[in-house]
Amino acid sequence: MAYLILSNGRVFEGERIGADCDGMGELVFTTGMVGYTETLTDPSYAGQIIIQTFPLIGNYGVNEDDFEGKCAARGYVVRECCDTPSNFRSRYTLDTFLKNNGICGICGVDTRELTRTIREEGVMNAMICDEVPSDLSKLREYRVKDVVEQVSTPETQVYPAGGAKKYSVTLIDYGAKKNIIRSLCNRGCEVRVVPCSASAEDILAENPDGIMLSNGPGDPEDNAFAIEQIRKFIGKVPVFGICLGHQLTALAMGGRTVKMKYGHRGGNQPAKEVNGSRTFITSQNHGYAVVGDSVKNGKITFVNANDGTCEGMEYPGLNCFTVQFHPEACGGPHDTEFLFDRFIDMMEGNRHA
Repeated sequence: MAYLILSNGRVFEGERIGADCDGMGELVFTTGMVGYTETLTDPSYAGQIIIQTFPLIGNYGVNEDDFEGKCAARGYVVRECCDTPSNFRSRYTLDTFLKNNGICGICGVDTRELTRTIREEGVMNAMICDEVPSDLSKLREYRVKDVVEQVSTPETQVYPAGGAKKYSVTLIDYGAKKNIIRSLCNRGCEVRVVPCSASAEDILAENPDGIMLSNGPGDPEDNAFAIEQIRKFIGKVPVFGICLGHQLTALAMGGRTVKMKYGHRGGNQPAKEVNGSRTFITSQNHGYAVVGDSVKNGKITFVNANDGTCEGMEYPGLNCFTVQFHPEACGGPHDTEFLFDRFIDMMEGNRHA
């Protein structure tokens, strides 16, 4: 038996899965029906306890080829955890994955009620434990902080282009998903992944054709150093930002970000073109949003069709564009992969400018 305790005092009883330890974090939900392995290995979940709204999780097992990064979550909540997966690619069970990564989990709880609670009251802290504590003060004081440094690569890594090398791209790793690297390599880019501590001067000294700003966890305003570096190199080389990279760029350009009530997490978020007629289904994982009209020298390119929040920006004259969603989504949807081609075109155009 295990308990999921919310910072508002509610207690949910269930069965323990995963590692035999307690976990405390910010409780969030994701609506993905598939892709739980990619979710659990997305570094953007650092410091958080994940609720899967889809009721059956683990039915196709775990294959390490699907890992997007290092598991950084603080806990995992599912309605039903399948311990007998059936898939030819499966190597081991979800429970084994959680144990291997030291992640505690709980199953047998009403995830619909949990999700409804967060949608009505907003994101809150929670803990998974064996006994209900009498004092919840530490739980209520918990805050996700200093997480980008925890998930960023400790040293520079270089990934060769697939086929002939056409471009050299520096990817600043704030918690990057592997499919960003694959998406660039598949388009003839040699990708140099650098830590979040890399300076603008060192990055520019390598003469990259373009700079990629990755996704990542936490409050974007906590990353003062990263914001200052973006301010130094923006306009000097083509820049493409995803998720946290989108938010950091807006802050670097004088904009603001706000914490959302419960964020966007899952593979079914609609992003509508501002100057077009199309709405793309996108994968997202963020709890903060850019206040679009606060970026005076930016232009909003996409908005969320559900709540109108900013989903994309471009910066005229600076060879820079950013999106809140994930064009590299793995697994899926792939509607906005064309944005990588746009980045390639931008680098090619800059060569001939």
